[in-house]
Amino acid sequence: MSTAASQPTASDRRGALARAARLVSPRRGELVLSIVLGAGAILAAVSLLAVAGVLISKAALRPEILTLTIFTVGVRALAIARALLRYGERLVSHDFAFRVLADLRVKFFQRLVPLVPEGLRGVRSGDVLSRFVGDVDTLQDLYLRALGPPLIALLAVAVLAAATAIVLPAGAVVLVASMLVAGLALPAAAAAAARRSGRREAPARAELSAELVEIASGAAELAVYGRETQWAERVENADRALAATERPGAWISGITTGAGVAIGGAAMVCVAAVGVQATADGRLDGVLLAGIVFLTIGAFEAVVGLPDAAQRLSACAESASRLETVTEAPIPVNDPAVPEPVPSGGPLSFDGVSVVFEGRSQAALSGITLSLGRGRRIALVGPSGAGKSTLASCAVRFLDPTDGRVSYGGVDLRELGQDALRRKVRLVSQDAYLFTTSIAENVRLASPGADDEQIVAALARAGLGPWIASLPEGIDTLVGEEGTEVSGGQRGRIALARGFIAPAEVLILDEPTANLDAAGARELLQAIGSERSDSRAMLVITHTVEGLEEFDEIIVLEGGVAVERGSWTELIAANGALARLSAAA
Repeated sequence: MSTAASQPTASDRRGALARAARLVSPRRGELVLSIVLGAGAILAAVSLLAVAGVLISKAALRPEILTLTIFTVGVRALAIARALLRYGERLVSHDFAFRVLADLRVKFFQRLVPLVPEGLRGVRSGDVLSRFVGDVDTLQDLYLRALGPPLIALLAVAVLAAATAIVLPAGAVVLVASMLVAGLALPAAAAAAARRSGRREAPARAELSAELVEIASGAAELAVYGRETQWAERVENADRALAATERPGAWISGITTGAGVAIGGAAMVCVAAVGVQATADGRLDGVLLAGIVFLTIGAFEAVVGLPDAAQRLSACAESASRLETVTEAPIPVNDPAVPEPVPSGGPLSFDGVSVVFEGRSQAALSGITLSLGRGRRIALVGPSGAGKSTLASCAVRFLDPTDGRVSYGGVDLRELGQDALRRKVRLVSQDAYLFTTSIAENVRLASPGADDEQIVAALARAGLGPWIASLPEGIDTLVGEEGTEVSGGQRGRIALARGFIAPAEVLILDEPTANLDAAGARELLQAIGSERSDSRAMLVITHTVEGLEEFDEIIVLEGGVAVERGSWTELIAANGALARLSAAA
């Protein structure tokens, strides 16, 4: 996917961030409530300090105890209100963020599915995982720690400035000016630094994730060939690269936090000086002076987190942009607005089909024509890169041909719904996934209503009968994570049994003999070619040529071109490409 590799511009990042922010629209009520509660919690905390300062000042004058009652009650009420409002803000904001996050994850997955597999060519699985997990999780901060704090600060500062202006107008000027510096200048500096480091941080995190996924997936092979150390070094290098990109952000965070504290301290001193002068001039009641100073100290709680919010906003913009390189990537194939019903009985036909991938001059397939009717067995053979798997992808419409036409029952596949087509035409790929469950459940995936007897029959047909009979748990044996508790050949045959039990009319078997020895491969192909009680059409893609004697037609592909076709007897007698492949076997 070319877009995945391109570097997004600043406008791309801003646009992606705006679109991610719009996801809150269905839940804007919760957002408003969390902002009001957050501002209320800050105002309660600041008011608590201010009232406590006034209480201390007034108590120092030793008045009648009853005159202090309103202040003591106020302190208690504000303390309780602060706790309740903060709890309510945390509850509402986190519930809101997690729900939006769930919506985002579902949206991303729904957009990812139509891209698989052809739309993700050239994208490492670890990078996709990093986007699906890491980048989506980063956007959690967009709703919790990037958008909320500025809005809360704006509301709180407006109320505090108005309250201070009523009591000490000159102090309000000092307070507002210092809070503007702490709330605008420092976040702007933090955001500028974060943008520079953020453009490197997300790709570095994706690289580390990709390396970890690959080393975990290939751990056994790396151990066998003694390459653990080299790959561990790759992970360490990726980790160091990520740490290097995160370090500037940590420095900026520390510097802006310190600067914010310094500005707050300076503001307190200035407000105190203004207040002392106002008290001396008789413009301010002396008991209110401590309250104004304490209010200034507490007011900076509203803006102290804004530099961090600015950094997180920059990181969120980068993550949103990376997600959009997937979610906005062109889908390889689209369903028609009104799909035609899928005909029954086939045939599956290729008429002059050619495929040229973007960025390549040579065709992966060129002028392929074949017809796979009911009961027919066709073998597609050729070396790696000949175009066999590309043809299989066209058969189940993972991609559309550049030229020519693929049809089922005379209807162009582009006029059919993909899900409906794939219920009729099933692809059993050579890397079919086995889930961490039993053999039976892995086979039953293709036919949820299948009973144990049908599953055993499908496994026996795939050549696993004796092995299943030897297992203490039989078909209830667990296969382990990704099928690690069974051999590669057994994994392939379980996937083949899954294809056999599927209620499809056409089966496309991609390399069913992979991970089998020569004798096992020949036996399996002979069984597929000779077993005609199953009237479904089958297209077998294979490197193995021995065992194809009973197939109705054999097509030899080289460089995307059908260089030879016919029955086994005809092609061997012609002493051409098939004969050469047979002799080399």
